[in-house]
Amino acid sequence: MRAEIVGVGTELLLGQIANTNAQWMSERLAEIGVDVMHHQVVGDNLGRIVDAFRLALSRSDVVISTGGLGPTQDDITRDAIAEVLGVPLVRHPEIEEMLRARFRSFRREMPENNLLQADVPEGARYVLPERGTAPGLVCPAGDGRVLYAVAGVPSEMREMMLGTILPELHDRAGSAAIVSRVLRVTGLAESKVAELLGDLFVLTNPTVAYLASAGEVKVRLTAKAASTTGANALIDPVAREVEAILGAHVFTSSDEDLEQVVARALRGRGATLACAESLTGGGLAERLTAAEGASDYFRGSAVVYTADAKHDLLGVRRQTIDGPGVVSEECAREMAAGARRVFRSDVAVSLTGVAGPDPHDGKAPGEVWVALDAEGLATARHLHSPGDRATVVRWAEQAALDLVRRWAEGRLEA
Repeated sequence: MRAEIVGVGTELLLGQIANTNAQWMSERLAEIGVDVMHHQVVGDNLGRIVDAFRLALSRSDVVISTGGLGPTQDDITRDAIAEVLGVPLVRHPEIEEMLRARFRSFRREMPENNLLQADVPEGARYVLPERGTAPGLVCPAGDGRVLYAVAGVPSEMREMMLGTILPELHDRAGSAAIVSRVLRVTGLAESKVAELLGDLFVLTNPTVAYLASAGEVKVRLTAKAASTTGANALIDPVAREVEAILGAHVFTSSDEDLEQVVARALRGRGATLACAESLTGGGLAERLTAAEGASDYFRGSAVVYTADAKHDLLGVRRQTIDGPGVVSEECAREMAAGARRVFRSDVAVSLTGVAGPDPHDGKAPGEVWVALDAEGLATARHLHSPGDRATVVRWAEQAALDLVRRWAEGRLEA
């Protein structure tokens, strides 16, 4: 079954609100095996809404629209549906009575404009809301196609989806499920991941897709089967092959953030961690402490943004500062060793570099050194991140967290 979601509202096009409805709806539809093939967003213009609905119905079995069911002049989804179906709008007294009762419960006088919400395209079915005042619409569109319309308010949309639309579509679709599993990868560029997994990209069930973000790549495996169990059975061998090919670069197959994986690994090892941060300015500590129970493994972070702070707090040698400089392997190693000593932790990680946009200490923007210090093991990694300050900082944090993860999992060598 092919579905399309149409978001109605000029505010979506202006970027004044994000279309989170479409994301939530797509996730729920996938769970019952309905293939969402297209998303559209259209402003509050009758002609353009009509065109959007006609296009959607030309290529989909089910169309679900959100928004435009209110009582104001720009709420014209009902009018557009009536025009597309070639039928008049019919006022329903029972909806009118529901509206009046709803306003009495609010202890407010009902504006007459609200009666527009009692208008339903002829031949359509309506669904009275438990919250809000906008009835949902279920509109047969010929050849087995259905156009559903629900309010744009997220809570009201979810009520209609969960109470009416999803159960109906589940019955129509039969036994089916679409399942996605995300394996998250760090330390490899998206192009390298795609090259290594090239032979898997041709698969059709499950399918393989990539999504790059700062410091990591998500490998999404999606399968369709008669049940969730069946879909997972299709994904399992492909996921194992991805992990075998990419090795330790895969930090989770549960779609977790890297700091969550690090927290679990440190707890499993019974180890404590400290940080020394320069260019990240405390951002690494913020990520580590966002999780509940971080005090089990996290000792603290020294934010040493200047050369003097690196020397005074962590003992970075003046010879290092005056020689290779604060953006160097030597400085990163000494920062990590200093943090482990100051915080008396089992392991410490440090970050120093140039976030940009201007060069610093003779080094180009994006140049970063990350180091780790633990009993019997000290190592450092060099990277050059593309992008703006936020991107450079994120890449640095990811590299530092990955060093700690590999150490805690026993995968790190000097």
